[in-house]
Amino acid sequence: MCGIVGAIAPQNIVPFLLDGLQRLEYRGYDSAGIAVQDAPGLQRLRAVGKVMVLQAMAEQSGVQGRSGIAHTRWATHGVPAERNAHPHMSSDQVAVVHNGIIENHAELRTMLESQGYVFDSETDTEVIAHLLDALLAQSDDLLEVVRQACQRLVGAYALAVISLRHPGHLVVARLGSPLVVGMGEGQNYMASDVSALLPVTRQFIFLEEGDLADLTCADVRVIDQNGAPVQRLIRKSELSASTVEKGPYQHYMLKEIFEQPAVIAETLEGRVHDGRFLENSFGHAASGLLDQVKAVHIIACGTSFHAGLVAKYWLEEAGVPCQVEVASEYRYRKVVVSPNTLFVTISQSGETADTLAALQAAKQAGYLGSLAICNVAESSLVRESDVALMTRAGPEIGVASTKAFTTQLVVLRLLTIALARRQGLTGEQESLLVDELQALPRQIEVVLGLSDQIALMANNFAHLNNALFLGRGAFYPVALEGALKLKEISYIHAEAYPAGELKHGPLALVDENMPVVCALPDDPLLSKVLSNLQEVRTRGGELFLFSDHRVQINLDKYQNLTLSDIYPGTAPIVYTIPLQLLAYHVALLKGTDVDQPRNLAKSVTVE
Repeated sequence: MCGIVGAIAPQNIVPFLLDGLQRLEYRGYDSAGIAVQDAPGLQRLRAVGKVMVLQAMAEQSGVQGRSGIAHTRWATHGVPAERNAHPHMSSDQVAVVHNGIIENHAELRTMLESQGYVFDSETDTEVIAHLLDALLAQSDDLLEVVRQACQRLVGAYALAVISLRHPGHLVVARLGSPLVVGMGEGQNYMASDVSALLPVTRQFIFLEEGDLADLTCADVRVIDQNGAPVQRLIRKSELSASTVEKGPYQHYMLKEIFEQPAVIAETLEGRVHDGRFLENSFGHAASGLLDQVKAVHIIACGTSFHAGLVAKYWLEEAGVPCQVEVASEYRYRKVVVSPNTLFVTISQSGETADTLAALQAAKQAGYLGSLAICNVAESSLVRESDVALMTRAGPEIGVASTKAFTTQLVVLRLLTIALARRQGLTGEQESLLVDELQALPRQIEVVLGLSDQIALMANNFAHLNNALFLGRGAFYPVALEGALKLKEISYIHAEAYPAGELKHGPLALVDENMPVVCALPDDPLLSKVLSNLQEVRTRGGELFLFSDHRVQINLDKYQNLTLSDIYPGTAPIVYTIPLQLLAYHVALLKGTDVDQPRNLAKSVTVE
């Protein structure tokens, strides 16, 4: 969704705001703006396009301020246009930036128009600015006015407000959208993501649901939604500014693809040893919960949903019934919960709106308990779940998820081992599964070494407009993920099907202009998949294959890349890597914006 950053300091904070926006640009990039306060008043700059356009405007204008807010937008209400860009202002007295959706904005707009307010935008956010201005006419306490305004808002929001009548104050509020306060020496900061603040602080307060905070240079005062003062723990981040920089890589996505051996090793660190999964590394509460599990229900969106689909094959092979569902669908149907079912959510950010809402609904549905698989320890999803298993992928900036997906699969594999123990998994069997996991970093390093060969394969792919991805068993969701990566960053229309479904419809699409991408592991379904691929060749379809070195392919006219020493249990993880690289190299040839593809944002914090 959108990115928010703000600061209050004794010196000019415009350079910091612009740098923070660049670090958050992966969250939204159709327009950007800043509002700062200094003599003689509030100054605002807004621009359509990326942050660099706003930065040029700021340099030309010479705008300065010692308190301010900034925003990079991903459009929800209103087309990308300067009038719809944040910050929004009212009466030149108050400025606000907002992430989320105000569901009752139409009613509030009608009320405010009846009071004489004129709206310049189509956004839901502008109602907040005018509502604050109206309430400030009745009270001189900015924090209390923001609290009263929030009580009238229906929906999700992270807000930051500055007021001409309240110099030296920056007020923030959150409900359903993430917001973090950064603590400095004689200055304080806020943002929708820690990454924006890492160059200036490592000390953070993660605001809880309904919290509001008043930031001054000297202090941060936090209250809950009822107005009562509260103390929130100051946490030290282990991240550094360098972890969210590209380094020598051309794109964040490529950097994150090549980080996968390291982050998978980190995800396993301290959790496996001497052929055993150390279950206590998940926490004592997790063990007690897993002892009672008879079934698993996984809820997720996008790439995380595909990870859940892979896990379904693993869990049911271990004897644990598993259902996997898209979070946005789960919320709107009647759910029948089997006894002792564990509710599992998967999310990279832990702030995905549909997944959070599904978790809230599940708490009333009679599940045994909730478990979150997530990459952000301080996220809403982690805090609101009974137990959390962290993926340790580190910051992922590229919109198209890569290392988050593979680390999710590693954690799901560990969860499978834990539940398989309770179904009679022997020590010898567990040792083999653990050895497969520990071999993953090395195996992925070998596949990454094939990047140049995959780039050559992409030369014969990038001119095409459509693609089919096929897979069987656990490789069907891998195909889904491969198709998603390709469509996300190259804008090629790509669909995935179980290979056995080819003759039930998709085969009608196959001709010389329809490439078919398929992973060919050496598994019991190999002969069936090869028969499906023969059907493709008979219709003139071109094949792009990634196969185990032991696989014999008796087909004509295909392109193939062989992978060596792939273990069967973790093969879906390894075969994901060449599909990521194929998507990347195709997008590179097509000249698309790899890290910030059109119409997409990294963390979808609205429904």
